[in-house]
Amino acid sequence: MKKIMVCLCAACGVGKSTLLDYMRNNALSDKFCFVDTDETGLNWWDYANTENPDRYTEDSIKRASEFSGDKNLFFGSCMNPQTLFEKISLPDEIGAVFTIAFTSSPEEITKRLKARAPERMCGSDGFIAEQIAYNAWFLRNANKFQFHIDNRDKSVSETAEEIKAFLDFVSA
Repeated sequence: MKKIMVCLCAACGVGKSTLLDYMRNNALSDKFCFVDTDETGLNWWDYANTENPDRYTEDSIKRASEFSGDKNLFFGSCMNPQTLFEKISLPDEIGAVFTIAFTSSPEEITKRLKARAPERMCGSDGFIAEQIAYNAWFLRNANKFQFHIDNRDKSVSETAEEIKAFLDFVSA
């Protein structure tokens, strides 16, 4: 049977990993396996300056789908939705894809990225500015996604409950 993939698409620092950890640790869905792109074991920088940097997204989704086994996949990633729909091939076992635009405030993104370990290479002012601009793109295009959630005035548990309701809807 084909599985559903729900992609939580967001800029770095919005809170994808925090949300995925919360949803997994609180067993908010027995129908979905929650996988963060950071958990795939792949490193974006290994793909960045190659002929096909979009292969990172393709390989990450393939690995995450393998992790999910027979469950549906809830995948958190910084991927550009255009890459998802136009530039990569999905594993054969994925039969439907839904996307969630996930946004936050520029201040929160800055705070989170500045707090990351230096080896993650995401604390520079230039990188942070790129992520804030990417977050703004998600805000401008929120109506193109099946679901949009802005977490700037919500707790992790409130955000998780809203996403759980969406997951229940798409997997009914």
